[in-house]
Amino acid sequence: MSLKGKRGLGAIFQDQVVNTRQYLDHVRDSTTGTQGRVVKLFTNHFRVTSRPELITYKYNIDYMPEVEDGKVRTELLCQHKQIIGECHIFDGNSLLLPHRLRNQKTELVSRWDSQIVKITIEFCSELRPTAVDCLRYYNILFRKILRMMDLTQVGRNYYNENEATEFFNHNLEIWPGYVTSILEYETSITLCADVNHKLLRMQTAYDLITHVDSKSRRKDAAEITKELVGQIVFTKYNNRTYRVDAINWEETPRSTFKKSGGEEISFVDYYKEQYDLLVTDLTQPLLVSKGKWKKSQQDTPHEPIMLVPQLCNLTGLTDKMRKNYRVMRDLAMHTRLDPEKRHHELQRFMNIVQRELQLWDLRFDPNFLSFSGRILKEVRILQGCRFNPHPQFADWSKETRSGRLLDVKSLDHWLVLYPPGKSTATDSLLDSLRTVTPTMGISMREAQKIEVAGTVESYINILESQVNGNTQMVLCVLSSDRKDLYDRIKKYLCVERPVPSQCVVARTLDKSQTLMTIATKIAQQMNCKMGGALWKVETGLQNPMVIGIDCFHDIVNRRKSIAGFVSSIDPELTQWFSQCVFQEAGQELVNGLRACLKAALNLWNQSNQFLPQSVIVYRDGVGDGQLQALMEHEVPQIQSSLKSVYGDEVRLTVVVVKKRINTRFFAEYRGRFQNPPPGTVIDVGVTKSQWYDFFIVSQSVKDGTVTPTHYNVIHDTVHFTPDGIQCLTYRLCHMYYNLSGVIRVPAPCHYAHKLAYLVGQSIHEAPHYSLARRLFYL
Repeated sequence: MSLKGKRGLGAIFQDQVVNTRQYLDHVRDSTTGTQGRVVKLFTNHFRVTSRPELITYKYNIDYMPEVEDGKVRTELLCQHKQIIGECHIFDGNSLLLPHRLRNQKTELVSRWDSQIVKITIEFCSELRPTAVDCLRYYNILFRKILRMMDLTQVGRNYYNENEATEFFNHNLEIWPGYVTSILEYETSITLCADVNHKLLRMQTAYDLITHVDSKSRRKDAAEITKELVGQIVFTKYNNRTYRVDAINWEETPRSTFKKSGGEEISFVDYYKEQYDLLVTDLTQPLLVSKGKWKKSQQDTPHEPIMLVPQLCNLTGLTDKMRKNYRVMRDLAMHTRLDPEKRHHELQRFMNIVQRELQLWDLRFDPNFLSFSGRILKEVRILQGCRFNPHPQFADWSKETRSGRLLDVKSLDHWLVLYPPGKSTATDSLLDSLRTVTPTMGISMREAQKIEVAGTVESYINILESQVNGNTQMVLCVLSSDRKDLYDRIKKYLCVERPVPSQCVVARTLDKSQTLMTIATKIAQQMNCKMGGALWKVETGLQNPMVIGIDCFHDIVNRRKSIAGFVSSIDPELTQWFSQCVFQEAGQELVNGLRACLKAALNLWNQSNQFLPQSVIVYRDGVGDGQLQALMEHEVPQIQSSLKSVYGDEVRLTVVVVKKRINTRFFAEYRGRFQNPPPGTVIDVGVTKSQWYDFFIVSQSVKDGTVTPTHYNVIHDTVHFTPDGIQCLTYRLCHMYYNLSGVIRVPAPCHYAHKLAYLVGQSIHEAPHYSLARRLFYL
């Protein structure tokens, strides 16, 4: 078990011991709702039916001299299996044994290459079967078994290289694998297991460096750096991933470095000795990696890692691959497993695992855990009239484009910029806009249409000369999806000359069969960006303020992190205020909440002449292990701001939103597993006794298995009932104006994500305050 894996597990277990429910008296007896139609559900959790009843013994392990590599630490300790026994669990720092060693302190000597390493094993404590620490060791044991199954660890998860699927026509390969965790839930300890995939390109960093483009021209250093820096590479010789932070053009595989013992060795000799790998091009530059992204250690100095490009496989998809329909279709066929295939694959996996676990008397029920869920009532959409979305797909696109929008803004003064040769396509778009806008109630005058040379400078020059105080909207037709052009336009119109803008790539206008759909979408987005609203839902609350918070981390360029803060400023949740907070690189917890909340409350008061009766915060993007810090750092900031306005009677609810989860839910129909319908709520079985938490399946998916979202109410002086907070959360998933359908998270969360992403990826500065009341980032 590598130390990296241990840290990942440690973060997860750090959250498990945080008891947020102890402060919530109104749900002390039950966190289970009653509304909705009851349905039988299954989940990819396997209940523990038997676990060790004996006391186990924990020992601390020390090395002299110190050994950093977790794999080497394990190998050195396993040289003494005659003393510690075959049956043991080691996490890199501590050892768990089913028997006690003869001595309180045992000293051993191991060999590592030509070096002598002294290992000290010292008794620490006895662990009873019910100890929380035991669960962490069971997880380590499980990973040990995955290695015994000949699976390869890459990051936290394990993959089967022997069953890789190769796509030679796309230069890609996929390794199937598994992600597992053993945790205690409300009624039992369960193993959560899911199918995972690792995507590798059959191309090395060396291939990219030496590639000759279509003009038979070798790329220059700047071009190679632009393509390679920020990429994640995978080194098969040690099954590790690294982020490329720079290219060292001065050093080559002939360059030398000092080994841990102090002797100097060249890179080419090191790889030959250590891995029997031959580096053939001795003139290639070296890649520089500053190591894994550590949010708590961004200022800690450490030696960069030097890598040989020839030995580094590229990972992930390029933008070109993502736009290739055939590539995405072929990958989806292998990675998007429907519920029936997922169930079959996980049962096969469990049958193999069960045999290996018998040594520790750890057994699991081979069947999916089952319990009752509830399907909430359909949410009514209020536009010009009331209507229910399609029950199966939770979609109301047809109704939105065929009736008057809730709040329309007339489009009187606007610019349309287009590149040379795209006048006809631009005219077709404008004709389509003239066709679709009257039905939606949008009054649209003729735009000022200007042809622009395709360069960044030409677009900015035209914007500088043509945008004035009367300009309501700028629509830019772009010749391609060049990031530098998009970024510069957005920065100019968000920071330097603040005007809502809409960009569209010209080739999307060439398909006549989809042009009306595109025009409808553009018209709706422009209406929202000018301050209009498309629809609303009934929340069941009186004058609530709903807030979404999310963070964007620029892990490629290691710039400052951006926290997006988005708040409703009207009782109907159709108008939104947004603000950004810039933080240190990698920082997740938001420091500037007081100022954001104060500005939002002032704006609400100005708009409505009274203050909101309650404030509900949905906090997205909280990483594993940060729950306690969130309770101690962010919630008090929010409370402090509200107390200065409301006094002690603060009605505040804070909900942590988690999308990156491995739990899946299934409904059974005619003996086959299928996805549960949108609106399915789960608040039993896989929820935790120390949390006020629940899951919602809000979306419908055409392919694969739907992913639920996990919600954890960590603070609640509004005193929501389980039904109240669950229904509100599901209704807010209908309020995102960029999609006529239900999304995975409440709308303010996704607005905060879009805002932080635009600022972090494109404009890198705080948007102008005059845009704060506009959804300019849609």
